[in-house]
Amino acid sequence: MKMFLHGLAALGLGFSLATSASAAEYPLHEPEELSWSFSGPFGTYDKGQLQRGFKVYRQVCSSCHGLNLVAFRTLEDLGYSEEQVRAIAEEYDIEDGPDEAGDMFLRSGTPSDYFPAPFDNPEQAAASNNGAVPPDFSLLAKARAVERGFPTFVFDIFTQYAESGVDYIHALLTGYEDPPEGVEVPEGTYYNPYFINGISLAMAPPLSDGMVPYEDGSPETVEQYSRDVSAFMMWAAEPHLEQRKATGFTVMLFLILFGGLVYLTKRKVWSELH
Repeated sequence: MKMFLHGLAALGLGFSLATSASAAEYPLHEPEELSWSFSGPFGTYDKGQLQRGFKVYRQVCSSCHGLNLVAFRTLEDLGYSEEQVRAIAEEYDIEDGPDEAGDMFLRSGTPSDYFPAPFDNPEQAAASNNGAVPPDFSLLAKARAVERGFPTFVFDIFTQYAESGVDYIHALLTGYEDPPEGVEVPEGTYYNPYFINGISLAMAPPLSDGMVPYEDGSPETVEQYSRDVSAFMMWAAEPHLEQRKATGFTVMLFLILFGGLVYLTKRKVWSELH
């Protein structure tokens, strides 16, 4: 099934590389549709998974990717207590000011602060990453996805499939492989057939088995890490998903009941007229 790029290539999950005349054919492989706890009209977040994903982000991803639109206080939605959130925030240095002398200064973070960017500016980020600026993770799970062609997208309307972003992120994180024979990739890049912007990307495989310890006994594998951090990114992009789905169900129920009452009223009115 032929798939098309979603969004601008410059905002891809990995570090965007060279484009070609056949760029519209990427990704070469279609991401697998996975089962997530937040799928469907009654889906909810698995807080244990979100906490594991946050741990993967902090220990692996945060050195390059920011969460500029996420406040520390929202971590309570992941099941952390107010004291735990305060302790997490204090681990970060936040630029503040100016002070009375007109100078900026650093202070410990508070729950009302937002996650600081790992780099001071895009130029510094590019200089540290082979000329490419790592994208911010705040909205990436909603912004990056592979569009599904006809007739799949028609079925998605009825199944309410909205997880193409996390499916893509998971596929990308687990999809690194050696390039096939006869396929050349630019030096310093890594072949990944799931990348939507080209045949390879500058981001090296970020995950490996056993690199992040889990206290709850979950598998410490690339597969599990990828699932957990993808779910965490979905929460970062849509923290009010559960409330939205609950409200949507209530509204749909109201519309069904209201439609039934309108129909019965119509039958009553016209039966008397005749």
